[in-house]
Amino acid sequence: MAARKQKNQAGRALALPNGVLLGLFTLAIFLSAALIFAVQPMFTKLVLPRLGGSPSVWSVAMVFFQAALLAGYAYAHLITRYLPGRVSIVVHLAVLLLALISLPLTIAAGWGRPPVSGEAFYLIGLFTVSIGLPFFALAANAPLLQAWFARTGHPSARDPYFLYAASNVGSFLALLSYPFLVEPLTRLGEQTRFWAFGFYALIVLVALCGAVLWQATGRRPLQPARAGAAGAPTWRDTLIWIALAAVPSAFLVAVTVHISTDVAAAPLLWVLPLALYLATFVIVFQTRPVIPHRFALAAQAVTVALLTGVYLNGSTDSIFMTILINLAAFFFTALVCHGELARRRPSARYLTSFYLWMSFGGMIGGISAGLIAPNIFNWVAEYPVLIVLGLLCRPGALDGGIAPERLVWLLLFGIAGAIALHVSHSEHPLPEGKMMAIAASILFLSVIFLRDSLKFAAVVALALAVGVVYQVGSYQGESVRNFFGVHKIYDTADGYRVLLHGTTIHGAEALIDEDTPAPDVKPVPLTYYHANSGLAQVINAMRGKRPGALRFGVIGLGSGSIACYAREGDIWNFYEIDPSIVDVATNPGYFTFLTSCAPDAKIVLGDARLTLADANDGAYDLIIVDAFTSDAIPIHLLTQEAMAIYLKKLAPGGIVVMHISNRHMELGSVVAGIAQANGLITRQNSRANENEDSDRYLFSSTVAACARADADFGALARQEKGWEPLPAPARRVWTDDYSNIVGAMLRNFGE
Repeated sequence: MAARKQKNQAGRALALPNGVLLGLFTLAIFLSAALIFAVQPMFTKLVLPRLGGSPSVWSVAMVFFQAALLAGYAYAHLITRYLPGRVSIVVHLAVLLLALISLPLTIAAGWGRPPVSGEAFYLIGLFTVSIGLPFFALAANAPLLQAWFARTGHPSARDPYFLYAASNVGSFLALLSYPFLVEPLTRLGEQTRFWAFGFYALIVLVALCGAVLWQATGRRPLQPARAGAAGAPTWRDTLIWIALAAVPSAFLVAVTVHISTDVAAAPLLWVLPLALYLATFVIVFQTRPVIPHRFALAAQAVTVALLTGVYLNGSTDSIFMTILINLAAFFFTALVCHGELARRRPSARYLTSFYLWMSFGGMIGGISAGLIAPNIFNWVAEYPVLIVLGLLCRPGALDGGIAPERLVWLLLFGIAGAIALHVSHSEHPLPEGKMMAIAASILFLSVIFLRDSLKFAAVVALALAVGVVYQVGSYQGESVRNFFGVHKIYDTADGYRVLLHGTTIHGAEALIDEDTPAPDVKPVPLTYYHANSGLAQVINAMRGKRPGALRFGVIGLGSGSIACYAREGDIWNFYEIDPSIVDVATNPGYFTFLTSCAPDAKIVLGDARLTLADANDGAYDLIIVDAFTSDAIPIHLLTQEAMAIYLKKLAPGGIVVMHISNRHMELGSVVAGIAQANGLITRQNSRANENEDSDRYLFSSTVAACARADADFGALARQEKGWEPLPAPARRVWTDDYSNIVGAMLRNFGE
């Protein structure tokens, strides 16, 4: 009877049926969330080419988005607390209207080429100036509209947290639709216009929600349905909220970089982890979660155990399986953390405060993984640390202190860990088989101690520590980390110095015996640049056509191996975006290719798409494109527009050669497509040579050469050379607005 009376009062006050009222607020929150998470991959893709396609671009972008989300939540909390009722409606509509000055979205004027250092702060500034205002206005909508809804008198207003699930459904659908629908079917210019139309529609919906609240002004939020939920949260509650939000947020950044490093910095690999992250919010804030918390706890244990095994082994044979295991462990860890958050949420009276602190935790996690960790660690230490921290978020891991019995166990784990680390770090590391046996034993122990969250986390930490130190012991040398990744320089036992970028070798040089130095002998190119490699064949073919000095434009420096094909009178210009690579290649204490073979070579620092455009038209006889971050491809160097730049800078009769060796993607058809779109023809060589020997760092490679006419290929056109004509496929050409990473991966899998 009382509920019916309350419903009738609400209806008279609001002049809207309860179903329409609920639908209005749900639609406004849904659209707002969809716009927030559609703009993230869209605008980051727009910015990506300026930073060389580095996976770190998305990490830094996530820091901006989380900081802007926190600012929006703080604003929503403050105006709800200090400007309640009609004043908050007027203020928020004014903020939304002010944001219209940033539409349609584009990179702000004055933000041209990035600096040679401080790329992260450049990116944050660019995002702030370009999209900061509309993103801030959108970020405030979810908590603000829920707070407004709590004052409408609707029967469901007692616990408006279910609207947060609606918000995350909008986010989830927007993210998944971007790589599968929006990106393949529309250009970036069209995307920004459609996004602006959505923003206009949202202003109308928020205004309608405001009109509803205007009529119901003065109404207090209904008392919560749960008896014990009305108590004011303590500082201990707040710190727990922050921690439970920070860990999955940092894990999100870390796992995205981890799976992008060997594939590509592309929207698909950005949105998959973020979509799973949002899905956990959708699940835990439902009245009856589709995945019970108990199941999430069990699944987290299983997937983290699998991930630990993959981490110790380095990877699996399938990139799809590696990505699946990493994402599964991340998903269930985030589900556990957010499930604990939902279980500890306060009453609707403290809703905006809860969201504020939760957002603050998310920002702390993003900054820790995206900005702090890359600057304090010279290797990717945050990933295994976050795996363990995720386990410490399980119920009971740190509750009630640590009993003496648990301290004994931790001490034993510490002793065992010290022994394992000593063995792994000795001059004679354990063979891989024995090391994996130790890992299997540790994982078996983790199953035994599964019911004790602290012991389980300690065992997994021990396993990861063994794996980390074993890898360090296997690659003893120097390690440098910057915005563009982790570079390792180490000497092997059989007399080679190797440059490792991420998980891929980017150069190797045979060490000279110090007892019998040979200063007049130039170093011999190895890895993908040896005398019988595809790249060497292209250089020789060009010299066969033009016996005199040649002009080379090389995108990607690496260790500088290819410079040892230089001859007197040649012009060699290298285009390199990573200053750490320049330091390594030009320091004879690391590698001597450049200083011995082409000491006068010019190195142009910056993204090649921007810097190569400054060269004179027809400046080069041969343009070599060999720019990878670990094994990830820089997509913006493999587009129709990029090939148009290469063609413009290519002399008559010249060749553009692209090194497209890749463990996970088939890229030959991509090159053929962008070449044909520019009136070029393509030949590819992927034939293994009998002189190739991985023990001597002589690797096989896949190389595609593009020229204006078949005669321009010279000796490469002979059938016995293995340079087969590569016709363009009947599929969409990659452009700055379109690329299909999944298709390239599936083609490679099929082969």
